[in-house]
Amino acid sequence: MKDRVFGVLQRVGRSFMLPIAILPVAGLLLGIGGSFTNETMLKTYGLYNIMGPGSVANSLLTVMNAAGNIVFGNLPLIFAIGVAIGMAKKEKDVAALSAAIAFLIMHASIGAMITINGGTKALLNGASTSVLGITSLQMGVFGGIIVGLGVAALHNKFYKIELPQVLSFFGGTRFVPIISGLVYLFVGIVAFFAWPPVQSGIYKVGSVVLQSGYAGTWLYGLMERLLIPFGLHHVFYLPFWQTAVGGTAVVGGKVIEGAQNIFFAQLGTPGITHFSVSATRFMSGKFPLMIFGLPGAALAMYQCAKPEKRKLVGGLLLSAALTSMLTGITEPIEFTFLFVAPALYGLHCIFAGTAYMLMHMCGVGVGMTFSGGLIDLFLFGILQGNAKTSWIWIPIVGIAYFVVYYLLFTFLIKKFNLKTPGCDDNEEVKLYRRSDVEAKKNGQGQAETAAGEVDELSAMICEGLGGKKNISDIDCCATRLRCTVHKSELVNEALLKSTGASGLVHKGVGVQIIYGPRVTVIKSNLEDYLVTAPDEEVLVKSVETKKEEQTTKEVAKEEVQGKVVNTIILDSPLTGEAKDLSETPDEAFAGRMMGDGAMVVPVDGTVVAPADGTVSFVFPTKHAVGFTTNDGLELLIHVGIDTVKLDGKGFEAFVAEGDKVKKGDKLLSFDIKFVKENAPSVASPCICTALSNKQKVRLLKTGAIKAGEALFAVDVLE
Repeated sequence: MKDRVFGVLQRVGRSFMLPIAILPVAGLLLGIGGSFTNETMLKTYGLYNIMGPGSVANSLLTVMNAAGNIVFGNLPLIFAIGVAIGMAKKEKDVAALSAAIAFLIMHASIGAMITINGGTKALLNGASTSVLGITSLQMGVFGGIIVGLGVAALHNKFYKIELPQVLSFFGGTRFVPIISGLVYLFVGIVAFFAWPPVQSGIYKVGSVVLQSGYAGTWLYGLMERLLIPFGLHHVFYLPFWQTAVGGTAVVGGKVIEGAQNIFFAQLGTPGITHFSVSATRFMSGKFPLMIFGLPGAALAMYQCAKPEKRKLVGGLLLSAALTSMLTGITEPIEFTFLFVAPALYGLHCIFAGTAYMLMHMCGVGVGMTFSGGLIDLFLFGILQGNAKTSWIWIPIVGIAYFVVYYLLFTFLIKKFNLKTPGCDDNEEVKLYRRSDVEAKKNGQGQAETAAGEVDELSAMICEGLGGKKNISDIDCCATRLRCTVHKSELVNEALLKSTGASGLVHKGVGVQIIYGPRVTVIKSNLEDYLVTAPDEEVLVKSVETKKEEQTTKEVAKEEVQGKVVNTIILDSPLTGEAKDLSETPDEAFAGRMMGDGAMVVPVDGTVVAPADGTVSFVFPTKHAVGFTTNDGLELLIHVGIDTVKLDGKGFEAFVAEGDKVKKGDKLLSFDIKFVKENAPSVASPCICTALSNKQKVRLLKTGAIKAGEALFAVDVLE
């Protein structure tokens, strides 16, 4: 039961990330637009004559301010749609439309009930508001979440429903908005009677929180960090940021609920002398922690690393520290010490609570859009002026935090011989060896991971999760790939860690793989891969032994047992020198992690179809093509190694996804001289990516080969 609850909660928290992800952009628009149209600020910095009322800049900034305001003013609808998308397993576009319809119908029903029961006299002592022009109850984002979760449940239950023949037109996905609208008509009626006492209860909770003082602020900060490893922190802080649990305030003549909403309402309202500390107490504590404290911990771990490993560890920790300082994304550095030294994370949580409490005690009124990095500090603290924000306390407390984190982490790591990165030859250091080093080199993280490697990575993740058949649900938040599986025992943690993840949380059927900001790309490619992946389960034991068994041709040959009932011959797609796949200068291909086949070192730049079949996909960079033969074999033809970094230069595609081709038809062409000069190797694997245990690859030729000559065979056993 606990595992099921965890799985549901992590899906709910994950679904919040889609609407939350828009807040930084809206906040930037509101922060920049609101700040540079504020006459007091313009006069303070001597910008009034340049950017004052009537100027072109002022007009543009006024539009930006309005664009940011409209997002925060309609968060309930945004949450309704976003949560429905996040919780829907398939056909997410249908879930989004259904959520919008249900949201409108629910509030229209409430508005009708208000009219029926006395119109303006039934506005329940200010508990009503205007929702998209509809007079309704003040439900805030709770109303959106109620719609999003309910519609997602209806969607997942009915999107494949089959109705009787006479009503068949309304079956399937068409049924979802219909049933959602009908259900939420009655939900609106019930809400008219049920929500006022619920709202009253929420206000009382908010009052208790407000009266909790500094101790309550400390507890909030402690809990917010403690829930990070479980991915449930979004579920925890959202009520404080977006509902009356985090307080209420009258801003510009309107009742505003939720700490973040109060801050941004005040940000866009002229004449505010100081931002509400009772609201920003739930946000400002992140700044000294993320900009100063965690970089101090990173420096301590670097100093404690063995001298011979400091260069590698330094690249990892510098990247993680800068990410924390600039953007407030702390998981890369927190997960660096969480799994190897949990005691350090416990202390970190205590200091996190203390940071929130100190900011509250110092009267700091700096809010944020997403997380407490330098970008938010500049926009919502420094730019607004110390008089309105008291931001100067952040660096004062922050410097102390840097020193304390550095000294305490250094002492504890050395005293108890904690195995932080570089302190020992352990497997955890290897988790960062590719992703963080590459992030430091090109400054782009892993957002542009090679398309070919992404597909190979997707295959490894699929295997690590127990195969396509074991995967129930996949989505992501800002830094994590969040998955739900059917059978927890099929999850191969070792394989998932080897995919470049900086950490892994596996609790019951919930699996979270931490990749950092590049996770959205990984998620999208994994979903695409699963469309054509074999619908099977992969046992952990078989996954581990498969890698070992396929490393040499001798063992592979010993595996071929049973009578051969059919043989499928595949021709070489290239002219050049044929070699065994294990000779490919790439670990993933050589280790047959993606599949089995052969490798050709080409001598010219033409790629042809190795058999009759259909083009499954062409990578955007045109360096690789997926191909399904008429016999059902799924092939990947990958031109060169790391050629995705060429960004399509020197490549040309002659086919598109879905094209049917004959053996020998031209698929791709490339400038072989250019590829040789700009890629690590022109070695080009041609592999079967979805072989069953009854299909075995047999290399037919090595050495000189022409395109169209037999390259390898796939023997089908009885």
